[in-house]
Amino acid sequence: MKHILAAALLSAAIITPAHAAPADDYIELREEIWQWVLDSSPSLATSIGDRRGDGKLGDMSLEAYDRQIAESKAYLTRLNAIDETALSNDMKVDLAIVKRSLTDNIEGSAFDHSRYVLFTNRGGWFSGFASTPYRSPFFTKADYESYVMRLNAYPDMNAQGIARSREAVARGLTQACEPMEGLAARIETQIYENVEESPFWRPFAERPASISEAEWADLTVKARTAIKESVFPAYEEFSDFYLTEYEPQCRTGTPGVLATPNGDAYYAYRVKSFTTTDMTPDQVHQLGLSEVARIRAEMVEVSAEAGFDTREAFIEHLRTDPQYYAKTPEELVDAASALAKHIDGFMPKLFGTLPRQPYTVSPIPAAQAPGNTTAYYEPGSLQTGQAGIYRVNTTELDQRPLWELPALGVHEAVPGHHHQIALQQELDIHPLRSNGTFFTAFVEGWGLYSERLGIEMGLYDTPAKQMGRLSYEMWRATRLVVDTGLHSKGWSKQQAVDFMLDNTALTEGNIDAEVNRYITWPGQALAYKIGELKIRELRKRANDALGADFDLRAFHDAILENGSVPLDVLDAHIDRWIAEQQSGD
Repeated sequence: MKHILAAALLSAAIITPAHAAPADDYIELREEIWQWVLDSSPSLATSIGDRRGDGKLGDMSLEAYDRQIAESKAYLTRLNAIDETALSNDMKVDLAIVKRSLTDNIEGSAFDHSRYVLFTNRGGWFSGFASTPYRSPFFTKADYESYVMRLNAYPDMNAQGIARSREAVARGLTQACEPMEGLAARIETQIYENVEESPFWRPFAERPASISEAEWADLTVKARTAIKESVFPAYEEFSDFYLTEYEPQCRTGTPGVLATPNGDAYYAYRVKSFTTTDMTPDQVHQLGLSEVARIRAEMVEVSAEAGFDTREAFIEHLRTDPQYYAKTPEELVDAASALAKHIDGFMPKLFGTLPRQPYTVSPIPAAQAPGNTTAYYEPGSLQTGQAGIYRVNTTELDQRPLWELPALGVHEAVPGHHHQIALQQELDIHPLRSNGTFFTAFVEGWGLYSERLGIEMGLYDTPAKQMGRLSYEMWRATRLVVDTGLHSKGWSKQQAVDFMLDNTALTEGNIDAEVNRYITWPGQALAYKIGELKIRELRKRANDALGADFDLRAFHDAILENGSVPLDVLDAHIDRWIAEQQSGD
């Protein structure tokens, strides 16, 4: 995810002004854009308790995409007419965020990849829809009716996605073959002989007290029909398209996007988009090589502390010794849960402001787990009654070492993604910022920075856990090298795998899954390390400037108090915060 403004797909009446607008007009324009986003993003509307999204899935047609780009251009013209000098600092942050989101959308539309490449090896609209039963509110009859309507709406969305993907095939924009292996099987896991075995039936397992027996009987009949006659056939349609049209045309040879039409320019755009910087692919590559060398030296020191002659010997021990691996899925989830609760105890020492929304630890759903990443965070919503979820992959247990859990937990749950995203949802800022923007460099940069906070919590209390943290940091550093190698330097998949095997302590299975992800999702993996380095730079800048007056809790609150922002906006904000601390304001 980069930002939710990219999902604004429906029309809005826009009149471009012929002259500069007064600064006061920004408040009205910001609200207009927010309403446009909600009109265009039904799931976002639902997540904040706005019923305009009931029963809708959004418009994925190419016509809607082109309309959204035209509307983005018109909005950007109006935003550029605003007199920024008359705005408060808070409003300037707003303006910078919205302009960056719209500009990024518009720049991306210059590439056919943005129009037609709609899924990766990890999924697309079809996997997003599969999360509907987990991410929908189920309190009232209206909630259930909305859910059933969405089930019936899925065939149209699916047809739109297939139509655009069919054009990707025609234009030579398919994904590389090897990373996509297994996708067809994962799609077919959504199709069941018995409707009641399907996850889509999950909301109907028990009748809520607020719904009468007669109403419930009617709802269950409609839901059963929708799942059987709308949802399952749509998944079958996509499976058939994928197996008969897409998969036979997947790309062989050089796997990176460089091998696609205009791929080099598209990748340069992706680097800029995901990092929110002006760095070139080569600059990112060289930064990655520098970070890899630094972290590798630290890994050598930890290996010696553990009593191993070489870094490689310690890594081999960590990869192969059964003591480091859970024997059952339940054992892995229990270990992650216990550690998460332990980490909770440190939060008031690191932050002055904590979110109200809780989180839980659960496995990645079975249909989505094979080939997926080790773990991820799924945002919750106070309005819909959904806790945040730290999802753990419980497949291939011999690839999920327990010594990774400290770094994994602080990244995905707290003080990483759950803390940052739940707090953003509750901040006293305009909802366009609290709910409508998501910059990967900030969000993932914060997640990686949070892994370093585990040092201050004392979580890495054994050489194995220390190596786990360093391996995770090395993982993100090698991404800078591998992603740019694949997409701008013509690397093969094996070159990427070998580089990560040589430098990280990740297991071979994890590395294979990660490289497949980088191949099919160019640029996204760069955001983590770029964002983390910026936050570390800002912490040092603030500490150097404030000296004994530096307050770590206040600094962390300042980093997070605007929600997700581009890195240049964050840089300017912390400079202002430092000046305020120095002046005593």
